[in-house]
Order: sequence, then structure tokens, then C-alpha cells
Amino acid sequence: MAFASANDRARLPIAEINTTPLIDVMLVLLIMLIFTIPIATHSLDFDLPQRQAAQPLPPIRHDSNKIVLTAGGTILWNGNPITMPQLDAELADLTATRPEPELQFEPAAQASYDLSAHVLRTIKLSGATRFGFVGNERYGSFGKQL
Repeated sequence: MAFASANDRARLPIAEINTTPLIDVMLVLLIMLIFTIPIATHSLDFDLPQRQAAQPLPPIRHDSNKIVLTAGGTILWNGNPITMPQLDAELADLTATRPEPELQFEPAAQASYDLSAHVLRTIKLSGATRFGFVGNERYGSFGKQL
């Protein structure tokens, strides 16, 4: 029987399993486990403030004011026509009131863009914080007949 030389053994396939990828996968899973366990058990305890029955709540006001721009270029404040200087005065009164009443803005479909821009700039400069657009649902699709 002939013995295999060292060169012959180098050419034979290795019959051992390569465990390096298995160890890499296990280490990744271990690291993921270490990171997820503290997140799952983390909690933050805090006390919510309790309402005291002795203090009455402030009255809720549902006042709102509406600015409407017509197709003819008229500014309506709660249904009454006003000018830009009168609008400035109304907005100053509105922002001085506490709590501030809601201000609604509704331009007509054919209202002047320039007038709308001026009125919106005036509202912004007045410092009104409770401001919203109303009637936008009418313009839900572009090109719809008005």
C-alpha cells in the first residue's frame, strides 16, 4: 500500500463544515436580541395633573367672524360691507379680545385674486391666530363648473 504524499493531501477536498457563517449569523441574532429587549421592557411613569373641583373652568366662547369676498370686489364682515381701513380696525379689535374669536375667510369663486391677497396679508399682519378657510369643499375638483 502506497502512502499519499503531502502534495496529494493538499489536492483532496476538505470534509469539514465551514462554521464561520454560522457563527456570524448567531452573533448578529445575539446583538439584535440585546438591542430589542430593553426597548420592549422600557416604560416611563409620570403623574397626570388632577383637576381641582374648586376652580371653575373658563367659559367656552364659540364666537366667530366671517370675511367674505364677493365677485364684485366687496369685502363683507359678518355680512356687512366694509372697507380695508375698517377691516384693519375690526381685526385689531378681534386680536385684542381674549380668548380670541375664530376668524373665517371665504372668497367667492370669481373674487379678485389681488383683493384676496391683500385681505390675507392684512389678516396675517394683524396677528390673528385662530384663522381658517371655509367653503373649500366646493372646489374639490379642478375645472368643475361653479
